Amino acid sequence: MSNHVTLAQVERLAVRLPLPEQLKLVAHISEQLSGLTVALPLEVQSRRERVAMANALLAELDAIAESVGGTFDSAGDIRQIREERAKRP
Repeated sequence: MSNHVTLAQVERLAVRLPLPEQLKLVAHISEQLSGLTVALPLEVQSRRERVAMANALLAELDAIAESVGGTFDSAGDIRQIREERAKRP
């Protein structure tokens, strides 16, 4: 007898659980997977790092803009710069 279980079998069993138990299952699986971030492909890690860096930069720009006074939208400014660059030949 094989101990191999397919995703389809797990899904059929999971939908039979009461909603609170389904949520516990999702939380348990999420907790297990959160420890596996090292196993993510390099592209995913690299993208996450770039997104985190961009968010940190935007927060820093917002803080600078706030200290200067006035109304600024650094994210909007960056979007506008990107759009202008994309329109260049």
